[in-house]
Amino acid sequence: MRLHHVQVACPTGGEDAARVFYGAGLGLTEVAKPPELAGRGGCWFRGYDAAGEVVAEIHVGVEEPFAPARKAHPALVTDDVAALDATADRLEAAGFAVDRTERESFTGFLRFHTRDGAGNRVEVMAPRPGNGGA
Repeated sequence: MRLHHVQVACPTGGEDAARVFYGAGLGLTEVAKPPELAGRGGCWFRGYDAAGEVVAEIHVGVEEPFAPARKAHPALVTDDVAALDATADRLEAAGFAVDRTERESFTGFLRFHTRDGAGNRVEVMAPRPGNGGA
């Protein structure tokens, strides 16, 4: 068994904020939703490895009434600390707050937390140098 995708919610009209966060901020690629689901609103994003294989998929779905996920969250892994820090910089440049207070609190990784345009919690992490993330 493997994970196919994680879905987070946004309010009606929240797709543009999701595109800024997941696309421009995290560097994921927006992909078209299947035609049978496109009418529901929302948007989908994928991350690819160097070989072009999908390694992460996040579906942003419209939910009313909407309440952001304050504790539950997806955690995405970058290749290294340089990519982690570059991602944090992109998010901050796009206007998203990045919380580094727990940067060293997860064995084997460095990380930060942030919130997408709808207020959902998102964690981004990288293997700690010399540890390989184990």
